[in-house]
Amino acid sequence: MRRIDRATLASTLSAAAIFASTAFIGAQAPAGPPSTPAPAAGQAVAPPAGRGGVPGTESGWATFQGQCYGCHRNESPDGSPTAGSIRQLTPERIFESLAGRNHGGVALSDIQKQRVAEFMAGRPMGSAGAGEASSMPNRCTANPPMADPASAPSWNGWGNDLANTRFQAAAAARLTADNVSRLKLKWAFGFPKGVTNNSQPTVVSGRVFASGDNGYTYSLDAKTGCVYWSFQNGSIVRNSPMVGAVSGQGATQWAVFFGDGHANVFALDAQSGRQLWKTRVDDHVVARITGSVKYHEGRVYVPISGSEEFNSGNKDYPCCTARGGVAALDANTGKELWKTYLADPPKPWKKPANGAQLYGPATGGVWNSPTIDPVRGALYVGTGDAVTPPESPLTDAVIALDLKTGKLLWSHRATENDLFMGGCAGPNRSEACPPTMGPDYDIGNSPILVTLSNGKRALFAGTKGADVLALDPDANGKVLFRVNPSGQPVGFSGRGRGGIVWGGAADSRQVYYGMGAAGLGAVQSPDGKTAWVFTATGTGGRGSAALGAAPTAIPGVVFQGSGDGRLFAVSAADGKQLWEFNTAQDFDTVNKVPARGGAIATAGAVIVDGMVYISSGYAISSGASAGNALLAFGVE
Repeated sequence: MRRIDRATLASTLSAAAIFASTAFIGAQAPAGPPSTPAPAAGQAVAPPAGRGGVPGTESGWATFQGQCYGCHRNESPDGSPTAGSIRQLTPERIFESLAGRNHGGVALSDIQKQRVAEFMAGRPMGSAGAGEASSMPNRCTANPPMADPASAPSWNGWGNDLANTRFQAAAAARLTADNVSRLKLKWAFGFPKGVTNNSQPTVVSGRVFASGDNGYTYSLDAKTGCVYWSFQNGSIVRNSPMVGAVSGQGATQWAVFFGDGHANVFALDAQSGRQLWKTRVDDHVVARITGSVKYHEGRVYVPISGSEEFNSGNKDYPCCTARGGVAALDANTGKELWKTYLADPPKPWKKPANGAQLYGPATGGVWNSPTIDPVRGALYVGTGDAVTPPESPLTDAVIALDLKTGKLLWSHRATENDLFMGGCAGPNRSEACPPTMGPDYDIGNSPILVTLSNGKRALFAGTKGADVLALDPDANGKVLFRVNPSGQPVGFSGRGRGGIVWGGAADSRQVYYGMGAAGLGAVQSPDGKTAWVFTATGTGGRGSAALGAAPTAIPGVVFQGSGDGRLFAVSAADGKQLWEFNTAQDFDTVNKVPARGGAIATAGAVIVDGMVYISSGYAISSGASAGNALLAFGVE
């Protein structure tokens, strides 16, 4: 893809001309509010009334792909701006360019323009500059030198350890089954202009590192929520930052690493928020980093995913070329050391009568944070489904890669014959659409590496069919057992009540998985027997709460979030509820930003030093409840 410097682009590209030559491609756009009149030169453009779309909403990609991609591709032979160059612009600039313009005779509604602008830019309109720490009333009065992260209780990254157990030991948790019922809200922080809250905080050296969809990352005091610094990277961050040691960066000792919605990885000075380096790990137009990076021994391991499969079934779209993978970067410099994809480079495989070249193979993403096994010198990830043929054997699988080289060591595929692509309904269906769709059974969660009571090791992962797999990492992924605590048949390929998407947790006896409407299941790790299943009635007594977020365990307690915004604490012994808090409400925040909680559907709770931290407001999917709150609880 052709890269264009932002300054050059701004000086040479008229905002009014970005989409001027766009031809209509695909079906008639749905009716919506009337188009915004074209602004006068230099006039600011306000977003449409009401939020409408949210950043990351895949309908923004669908609208761009269906109505703009014909002229604005990865390569643009006629000189039109490329899709990649448009993604470098602000959402305000993109929206302004769309305002008042008919594209091939079809006018986009204001909401469609907003969704396109926010998806392509990767953050909400109006967020630039709004999230600066310098303008917040809760600035910390001092910024003392950070202590060694190993010197105090912490939760660092997605899984809190190399094995991704999402477990916090008693000494660091300083919270027990006896006092968890006394948890009370201590402080709330609002992400300015935030619309959807997907990122999980990291707590290291008494500081909270948290990112939002507004393109900002913050450093906050863990006890009070006062803000040390902010950094604007320009695109949504859906994952958990991770702190690690660096060298060769002057006085900087500790860096915070994270990935964004444009497939960039950043390293910031953890003390000051100063950018140390930035590396883009994939140049596909809709490549992104959804899972959290993992730091280990001077390297940063990066999961690569993308948005292409979510809505690429339009017959005029040259589908599909995105591939999931994993990259390894030098933590000191950001230099790429290796990159491994799930499939070979896509090649042309079919050209329908309309001339839209089709490509394959394309694969789903690596949506999860890598698991590190120092014993085997291996890295483990779960992988997504295939998108276009030929089907890669590394899809819907747990794969093991060599830490040093990225070479494939072994793989275990959980689901065969799984080709899935969004946008394949209706008469405008592409010939790239699979004859049989799905079942779309990604392994989207991080494998969990545990030591069993008999001394042997096991690697656990969950499927969207709610199967729990136990593999032997010391025997090339040999299956130890495969069970389904939701009550569905093992290997079920339909759409049942249960499904494991975002993750699990483990203690010394059991593994725990949120299974959506089927509840939170506890599986005995040595033999796969179901110990208990916790379910909760939905808000207002309607149906069952969707318990799909990643759970978190401490001795005697499992924390689980729900799609209706509640956070539960459950006894690890018998699955009985110990505590509940409804986050789907408005909050007074320490930074005086209007904030509301919503769905807790992806990231889980973080427990450190007697405090519980949770992000609330996941709204990527249309049925979820939006929010922009980071909440901190403590025992009274």
